[in-house]
Amino acid sequence: MASQRRKTILIVEDDPDISQLVKHYLEKDGFHAHIAKTGLDAQKLVVSEHPDLVILDLMLPEMDGLEVCKALRNKPETASLPIMMLTAKNEESDTIVGLELGADDYVTKPFSPKELVARVKALFRRLERTSEEQPTSLSYGPLLMDLTRHEVTVKGKEVSLTAKEFGLLELLLRHPGRVLTRDMLLNSVWGYDYYGTTRTVDVHVRRLKVKVPFLGETIVSVKSLGYKLSDQPLTS
Repeated sequence: MASQRRKTILIVEDDPDISQLVKHYLEKDGFHAHIAKTGLDAQKLVVSEHPDLVILDLMLPEMDGLEVCKALRNKPETASLPIMMLTAKNEESDTIVGLELGADDYVTKPFSPKELVARVKALFRRLERTSEEQPTSLSYGPLLMDLTRHEVTVKGKEVSLTAKEFGLLELLLRHPGRVLTRDMLLNSVWGYDYYGTTRTVDVHVRRLKVKVPFLGETIVSVKSLGYKLSDQPLTS
């Protein structure tokens, strides 16, 4: 089965002790791993090795992690490539910027290698969801979400979404008119073992509205609770 294919992960980290430790734990768990020491090397390896996920440190020589993230998101062939950032505790502002640029998740240093592997596996589980018992598509006004192909189109034009944006939109589309709390969104889209704050949800909702402008008025913020999708899409 295709889902049993050995996944390839690119580790972008200039500290050899950290990169080798992460590589060891990933390969011990059945993944195939490559290491890039700089942002420029990372972009080359993404092209040559076609990784299934990138673990990206923020502090890199030549080109920092935020620049790498932005470059990958700006190319159609890597726009949806899952990206997990490695960030220090005192880099909260950079973490938020990274999420706004399109990173799917982040792990704060110092971290447990086992925790990192668990987060990687959780992200892959969400990406590989097969839902025979669920509909193969969801629609909302001019928007169509193809769940089997993991694609979203608006008026026939494809919109490039990250894994988290896709998951967030899917949850909203499945529950129109229902208030979804930030904690519920975090648990459902990011997983129960996620250690981030609810600000992460706000960042992704904001980015989703930018990518799909008509959702700007139909995804409603419910003060102190969370978000809901209007029962009826705007007809314009």
